[in-house]
Amino acid sequence: MKAACMVSTESMPSSEPLLSVDGCVATLTLNRPAHRNRLESGDLRALLRHFERIDADTTIRVVKLTANTQGQPRPVFCAGYHIGSFDSETEDPSLFERVADALAALRPVTVCALNGSVYGGATDFVLACDLCIGLAGIEFRMPATALGLHYYPGGLQRYVARMGFAGAKRAFLTARPFTAEMLLRMGCLEQISEPSEFAGVVDGLVDEVSNLAPLAVQATKRSLNEIAAGQVDLAGMRARESLTAESRDFAEGRAAFQEKRRPRFTGA
Repeated sequence: MKAACMVSTESMPSSEPLLSVDGCVATLTLNRPAHRNRLESGDLRALLRHFERIDADTTIRVVKLTANTQGQPRPVFCAGYHIGSFDSETEDPSLFERVADALAALRPVTVCALNGSVYGGATDFVLACDLCIGLAGIEFRMPATALGLHYYPGGLQRYVARMGFAGAKRAFLTARPFTAEMLLRMGCLEQISEPSEFAGVVDGLVDEVSNLAPLAVQATKRSLNEIAAGQVDLAGMRARESLTAESRDFAEGRAAFQEKRRPRFTGA
């Protein structure tokens, strides 16, 4: 291979996850492409800070989670937690689980733009998102038992909820990879997209979600998450139902339907 065609890893950006906000859409980007976007402890803490900012900004309706795959010979969304960090006595052993749980609990709808293969704990980040578009040709692999590790409870629960009991058993008890097509059949992907169309497909989904009534979407997301976790709160669900039924958004939605126009939701 000619030197001119080679990409130096030294020139690749490497930093904690980036947060950008454009209107009602926040984008979180994993940004260590030279290391296959592995997650270090500082990255996890940065994600928690970003989550706090997102939840505090009520104008944000959708969060897109993606990765910088610049210069990678085969795109990798995330290689998981930096395995060297397991040996550190100063690290919080529950940190990764808290980040995944916080991602799942975010107020806005989360869309994973899975633009590369994903491994280890990062697979739980994908499952923690509400919706996911997968790049054609990716793989998804959970090697915990191959490394001698029993996975944390929140992740196991999410695996069963999202992939089903049989899928979770296959993931953990064989450590075999899943293809994008397998994930699509299991309902873990909304769609598989070729590289040339990927950005447009993701943006289309984000646009669709961002134009729904945010109060109703966020209230419904919370109720669905409670049901999936076996923590059904009927009183809370009734309260959310009443809140949306009395909202200006519901009135606007009815009016737009009658007038055959696109509704203008405000989240109130």
